[in-house]
Amino acid sequence: TSTREIYKEIMKRGIGFGKIGLNLGQMKLADKEPDKVETGTEDEGGGQAGGFGSFGKKESSNTITNLMVTENEGADKADDYVQEVNPDLAKMMGFSGFGSTHKSNRDINKDTSNDKDGKKAQQFDVDAMFASVAKTAQERNLLSNQKLEEAGKAELESEFVLPGREKGESSRGVDDKTKTASDDSEESDSDDDDVVGPLPPPPSKKNDDDEDDSGDDHEVTPVDKIPRSHEIKLEHGSRAITSLALDPSGARVISGAVDYELKFWDFAGMDPSLRSFRKIKPMQSHILNHLEYSTTGDKILVVAANSQPKVLDRDGGELLECIKGDQYVLDQTRNKGHTAQVNSGTWHPKIKDEFLTCASDATMRLWMVEKRGRESRAVIKCKNRKSGLKANPTSCTYSRDGLLVCAVCVDGSIQMWDHRKNFVNVALQVPEAHQFGCEITGVQFGYDNRLLATRSNDETLKLWDIRSFKKPVNVATGLVSKFDQTDVLFSPDDRLVVTGTSMEKGDKGGKLVFFEKDTFNKAFEMTVGTSHVIRAAWHPKLNQVLVGSGDGVVRVYYDMQKSFRGAKLCVVKKRTEAKQVNYIATQRIITPYALPLFKEDSIRQKSTYRQMVKDRKDPVKSHNPDPPQAIKGTGGKLAKGGSTLHSWMARQIAVKNKDDHIDPRERILRHAKESEDNPYWIAPAYAKTQPKPIFREEDPDEPPEKLTKRETFG
Repeated sequence: TSTREIYKEIMKRGIGFGKIGLNLGQMKLADKEPDKVETGTEDEGGGQAGGFGSFGKKESSNTITNLMVTENEGADKADDYVQEVNPDLAKMMGFSGFGSTHKSNRDINKDTSNDKDGKKAQQFDVDAMFASVAKTAQERNLLSNQKLEEAGKAELESEFVLPGREKGESSRGVDDKTKTASDDSEESDSDDDDVVGPLPPPPSKKNDDDEDDSGDDHEVTPVDKIPRSHEIKLEHGSRAITSLALDPSGARVISGAVDYELKFWDFAGMDPSLRSFRKIKPMQSHILNHLEYSTTGDKILVVAANSQPKVLDRDGGELLECIKGDQYVLDQTRNKGHTAQVNSGTWHPKIKDEFLTCASDATMRLWMVEKRGRESRAVIKCKNRKSGLKANPTSCTYSRDGLLVCAVCVDGSIQMWDHRKNFVNVALQVPEAHQFGCEITGVQFGYDNRLLATRSNDETLKLWDIRSFKKPVNVATGLVSKFDQTDVLFSPDDRLVVTGTSMEKGDKGGKLVFFEKDTFNKAFEMTVGTSHVIRAAWHPKLNQVLVGSGDGVVRVYYDMQKSFRGAKLCVVKKRTEAKQVNYIATQRIITPYALPLFKEDSIRQKSTYRQMVKDRKDPVKSHNPDPPQAIKGTGGKLAKGGSTLHSWMARQIAVKNKDDHIDPRERILRHAKESEDNPYWIAPAYAKTQPKPIFREEDPDEPPEKLTKRETFG
């Protein structure tokens, strides 16, 4: 009985290895065969090894069969375990042992050894324990996941009902129901009232062969995608449109012209009157050369004909102004900003706070918004390849991935730099891409990031491939351009190249010309208004074309089926009428005797100011004193002279200068004879150096000397 109580106490507490414990009450261990168990090594005191297990060969029978058992099953097996007691260990360490020993091992030890304290240590197969626990955990997780999935499906099917499906009906039920739909047609007719939502559309009756035949009849070409069926006009002013831009979302349009004004247009806020909602002059009296929205649409880059570009917010408020450089510093890398007119600019396609500008000081500068325009991040010098002299860039752009910085110069060259390196050496260059001295007005990368289109005032449009950058791929000629801002762009599907032309004598107006990118054949051209075509933009999201003309009008071309939002939002609105304000004027009642005929002076007091002015002019009423006499004998009175010292001295001077009426020249020449006979000033000075005077010889060819007034008129 005492052994059983000791074992129960051990089963409650468990076996402890320092801070590591093992609860054997919840584990079911298999019985070992007595004849196959090998005893461990004996201690120096003659005792058996402790509870760390045997050091002999492990038998397959001594394995763990089930690790997860109930407490009742563990209590039934409690009789098979006894406590190990080692007196030497208790004397040295203070505790009797590290674990318990199976009852069968105790019996075997009694037969094999005469020592009363001999015990057999229990063996454990740890690998099998971990494998069993992992297997059990996986099975439980699989079962719990299946239950959660079934519960989730049940909730979804109970809350949401698909069109044509009954409430509480699962997807499997629908599949089974479709198989027997022909047999249960009458039941489905009766259950139509329970259907929630619109029914699916019936299948089309046309055959697939007919559809294929109809598709082969008309193939969609790039020209069919050009929106041109409808047109609206945004009246900017009477001067030429030199800059035009749309925000990335296509909600707003900004336009700048020669009249220095920047106007904002909002498609969603406009009515058919098409009035702009804001008008500002960001650069005072400078022409706006270029406008562009950032990639996020929250900032606007404004480039004018001065040396200080600006960045505005979405509503026109100024965010920063770039600093102006020192004109007397020759090395532009030491300058903080541009020193000449800025021609163009653009935003980086990937870095939202970086923008690029090019100016007539033969430099391009990279700016960061966070520096507030106080200093440029990098400076790029543009030079002619042959002469090494400066070449002014007229336009600039980034590649679509932002890795190349491209500039076109007035010497007709195209130059590119790698954005990841320093901007000392060019990465790609074509020295004579266009005619020398003709400005390249526009440059643009295609959407494939391989082709580059350039537009110049030498009446050409060229397409380049940066993989073989020596010769142009295609060239179009005869495109007249009279403005330095003429645009070039690609269609949204990257199959057309678009540019504008100026109006020549005899033309009805400027044209917008579309070329096929692969063959450069003229695919389509449209006459825009009665003036030049300068700026153009084709928004990929709206599929609408905006054209800025020389008559100050921005024309928007769109198609009701192919275009989206944009101009379609404002043309369908009702025109807002001006609010009429009615005023009710009170009638004037004229009372009897109110006319001036019946008025008396005492009734209404007259204005004192007018009366005072009249009295001031009257010498009697104003008591004006007599003015002093300026000239003798004025006013019938004789002035008395000589009474003062001043008058006496004036009279004496007048008496002495008796010869004032003589001509001044005669007054000098009357002393000529005396000075010739008795020289005093000039002749004695030259007596030693020039005793004999030498006079200028008269040349007969010279015209005669000018006669004096007396000699001429006598």
